[in-house]
Amino acid sequence: MRDPVFRSEAGAVEVMREYRAVLDHWPVPKQEIELSTSQGATFVLACGPETAPPVVLLHGAQANSAAWRPDIALWSSRFRLYAVDMIGEAGLSARVRPPLIGDTYAIWLDDVFTGLGFARAALVGTSLGGWLALDYAMRRPSRASALALICPAGIGRQKNFLLAVAPYLLLGAWGKRKIVEKVFGPAPKHLPIDLEAISPLMESISRAIKPRAVKIPQLSNAALEALAMPLLAIVGGRDALIDSYDTRLRLERHVPNAEVYFIEEGYHFLPDQSQRVFDFLVRSLQGHDPHDSKSCPASDE
Repeated sequence: MRDPVFRSEAGAVEVMREYRAVLDHWPVPKQEIELSTSQGATFVLACGPETAPPVVLLHGAQANSAAWRPDIALWSSRFRLYAVDMIGEAGLSARVRPPLIGDTYAIWLDDVFTGLGFARAALVGTSLGGWLALDYAMRRPSRASALALICPAGIGRQKNFLLAVAPYLLLGAWGKRKIVEKVFGPAPKHLPIDLEAISPLMESISRAIKPRAVKIPQLSNAALEALAMPLLAIVGGRDALIDSYDTRLRLERHVPNAEVYFIEEGYHFLPDQSQRVFDFLVRSLQGHDPHDSKSCPASDE
């Protein structure tokens, strides 16, 4: 059976080796958890005080929970973090990619919440992980205490990135560098230490993974208007994958309680947002009683 995630098993082995190297030097004490779910094994990295408000972290496509390394020290000082390796991505969870249409991913996250022993949590998601957080909050509103979204898919129009960069594929190494720049912005002369720590892993993933060539479902206006929980969205004006102007407009029209930070010169990758997300979580979850999150209620659907 063909692997839907990696181009080769050798590439998968290299990614897992690099991932393990990052996990072995995690900046704070951690617990590694493997859950059994409807979609197979799911890996979760937990850290922070066990009695603190729970926050579920959902990384983007072509990544894994190592992507949160720059944020983890600050956020875990106040919250119990659960970084979930998304199924079908370059992590330690099952290599399955069910369709994004429907409630399959919500049912999977139900299993994650149940396995971790809480009913309600804040969700922080970036890119595809932002869509995952939105989709779950739409289908399970009682389980999402707050949403912090960084360059989220699922609100603004999805751009045809592959068509836009197709000419660069013919231009060798230079063309590949230009494609990377369109997503991440110009490479800095010196990477911050936290990004340097995960850089070899991200390079291995880019060589080994099969990108998801799918249209990501958009939330309807009615679904956006039903999002009553505190919501933060951070988007970049030069995002090559998502129309951030459309994201901002739809949120302003349909989610008036949303806090939207529009970074005019920002790309799809927006570093240095740790403090902004942390402050939002503190405001949104202050007064939270951790006992409210302990038992799983019936589904919202």
